Amino acid sequence: MLSAIDHVQLAAPPGSEDRLRAYYADALGMTEIPKPPVLAARGGCWFQAGAVQLHLGIEEDFRPAHKAHPGLRVTDIEAYAARLAAHGAPVTWDDALPGHRRFSSRDPVGNRLEFLEPE
Repeated sequence: MLSAIDHVQLAAPPGSEDRLRAYYADALGMTEIPKPPVLAARGGCWFQAGAVQLHLGIEEDFRPAHKAHPGLRVTDIEAYAARLAAHGAPVTWDDALPGHRRFSSRDPVGNRLEFLEPE
C-alpha cells in the first residue's frame, strides 16, 4: 500500500549543479542535503524543505520536459511568488484549477515546477 511520495527526481545537464543550487536553495529556500557517496559520484544534488525532497540527477542527453512537473503546495503563495521573482525566476500565474491559486516557474535548466495553494 502506498503511503507517501518519498521524493521527486528531475533531470539536469552535466555541470549545472551551481545553477541548480542558486534556484533550489536560494530562490526556493530549500536546504541541500548530502547524497550518499556512491550516488554523489554521479553528480547532481538533492534538496529538502520539510517533508518535500527534490532530487536533481544528471542526464547526459538532457532535455527538459515541457508538461511534466512536480506540484508543490505552498503557504502564502503571493509572498512565495514574489520571492521567486526577486531572485529572477519566472512566475507564470494560472487560474484554471478551481479552488486553488497557482503559478509555475522554470528552474535554470528548464524544468517546470508548479506551486499551488488551496483557496
